[in-house]
Amino acid sequence: MTGRLAIEDVRPQLSAGTYPSKAVVGELVPVSAQVWREGHDAISATLTITGPKDSQIAASPLHITMHQDEFNEDLVHAFFIPDVMGTWTFQVDAWSDPMRTWRHAVTKKIEAGQSEEELANDLIHGADLFDKAAKGVPDKSQRKVLQAIAKELRTHKEQLRTRVAPALSETTLSILAEHPLRELLTTGQPNAVLVERRDALVNSWYELFPRSTGGVDADGNPIHGTFETTARALNRVAKMGFDTVYFPPIHPIGEVHRKGKNNSLVPEPDDVGSPWAVGSAQGGHDTVHPQLGTIDDFKTLLQYAKKLGLEVAIDLALQAAPDHPWAVEHRDFFTSQPDGTIAYAENPPKKYQDIYPLNFDNNPTEIYAEIYKMVMFWVEIGVTTFRVDNPHTKPANFWQWLISKVHETNPDIIFLAEAFTRPARLYGLAKVGFSQSYTYFTWKTSKYELTQFAEEIAAMSDVCRPNLFVNTPDILHASLQYGGRAIFAIRAALAATMSPLWGVYSGYELFENQAVAPDSEEYLDSEKYQLRPRDFEAALNNGDSLEPYIATLNKIRREHPALQQLRQIHFHYAPNDNIIAYSKVDPVTGDAILVVVNLDPHHDQETVLELDMSQIGQSPDASFTAHDLVTGRDFPWYARTFVRLSPWGDVAHILQLPKVEGAALAKIRERAVNDYRA
Repeated sequence: MTGRLAIEDVRPQLSAGTYPSKAVVGELVPVSAQVWREGHDAISATLTITGPKDSQIAASPLHITMHQDEFNEDLVHAFFIPDVMGTWTFQVDAWSDPMRTWRHAVTKKIEAGQSEEELANDLIHGADLFDKAAKGVPDKSQRKVLQAIAKELRTHKEQLRTRVAPALSETTLSILAEHPLRELLTTGQPNAVLVERRDALVNSWYELFPRSTGGVDADGNPIHGTFETTARALNRVAKMGFDTVYFPPIHPIGEVHRKGKNNSLVPEPDDVGSPWAVGSAQGGHDTVHPQLGTIDDFKTLLQYAKKLGLEVAIDLALQAAPDHPWAVEHRDFFTSQPDGTIAYAENPPKKYQDIYPLNFDNNPTEIYAEIYKMVMFWVEIGVTTFRVDNPHTKPANFWQWLISKVHETNPDIIFLAEAFTRPARLYGLAKVGFSQSYTYFTWKTSKYELTQFAEEIAAMSDVCRPNLFVNTPDILHASLQYGGRAIFAIRAALAATMSPLWGVYSGYELFENQAVAPDSEEYLDSEKYQLRPRDFEAALNNGDSLEPYIATLNKIRREHPALQQLRQIHFHYAPNDNIIAYSKVDPVTGDAILVVVNLDPHHDQETVLELDMSQIGQSPDASFTAHDLVTGRDFPWYARTFVRLSPWGDVAHILQLPKVEGAALAKIRERAVNDYRA
């Protein structure tokens, strides 16, 4: 806005303030703005933070004098760290800074050799300013300091520089920073920040099908899993260090137009169908598949997962099989064809005869109410995280309504959007309330693509929290099909360090890479259509498992705040396009990590890595010891360091660097604001 003084380009601000920006408890939230005025008088700004009722500042707002950027004098910035969930507000106010204007003028004139007589008016004006400033200082001792300076400026006993020195001292500047003298105050608009629990930003996911946990019988035939066998499977997931275990739909599966193995239209009698064909005569979205167990069995599973430190996420797939109770009782929830049949889902050339999509325009009042009731059914049982299937095929205003209504009573509920779609829709869904979002990470494989992707997700951190799944039941990327075992470690290292959120679909640790057909991203014998029991223990014992490496990645993530933040990442120059290098520094603790990855799964690669030392808090000529958190080895490191990585050995270095502190950390925070605005 432009008032007496101009306040423009305030960040974070989403869609001109239509939606709140995103943050989590304990996250450093940078705030910046452009403030300017006419002429040469100094202008400053104040950041005012208002917290929810349970915050430490609930009783009275927090006022922070914003810093002026050293490279752009019109840019001001500051930060705050929310301590509780809820809606926080911030406001940037601009004001004329007569004290800074006076200091600048007096300093320049003294340096130019002007006499006391020439500065007489300046000294009297300064004394008046200090008297005025003193009136706004509540602390008696600090007030006396300013009053004494005013008195000194009016006397003629000391030499000019001696008289002025107290007005320019660090002590005086700190008092004025805490209690500034503000004139021509121009108030900005309040902006909202929705602060969620930390798991909305920092989390590792593992996806498994409960029905595939039953093992095999004496003849080697798969046995349908239960919630009891699923509980036993969670021990391995917890041992790998995952935070959330996600189950595809656990509801009854439709029998009408049921799909067979490999998406066959002609199922065999023992085919189990796709769990995304939700509902049958046995029940709908508020029931569980009878072969898995009962609702009470599921509650027992939730309790066991909690003991292991795991959170259970279930699938929210808003669609129905042809024999779902909704298709019988609420035909107006769907789209009717001219011939009287209900339209099934299509994504040409794909056809989903076993799934009816909802039509939210037919009977929105009842559809909204039914879905809310169903979601709250699972919330009351103890589910706190939902992975939402294809949210971009449902109206955005529906999601805004549903998520906000759920959060009215349960603000800790996390919604992950499975929306592989265009940026406007992906970010739009994040704006209306989704805590996390799937991304196009899976398809970003080159150094250029990965660099652009990582810089984008950092820049969009106020909007969207990206969950970097390395694979899904629907996505077996060509790189995994043809990259050999090394590519699985490479992609895991990238996903686990580029974002505080990452995910793995079961079978990845066994290097599963067979596609159903050439040029397809569908798995052969896809678990979407059949049981897929796996002998993880045998693979681990034979050394044919990525489990230890995944566990190491999750341990590193858990122990290092630098990898638990999204806003700050910097890429360093490596002339070899097969080697990518980036650093992350936590702006709160100063924890610093350098990641160097060989992107070539078939050959050794080497380069001379050139570090931007200022981005890791080091001087250009510094040398230090870098500790590899994967192997435990130490390496001497310099601004230019030779690196060699092998797909048959170390595919990546994840290096702990010296902690960044003091002025170096302040510089990194300031640079992060500029990168973020760029």
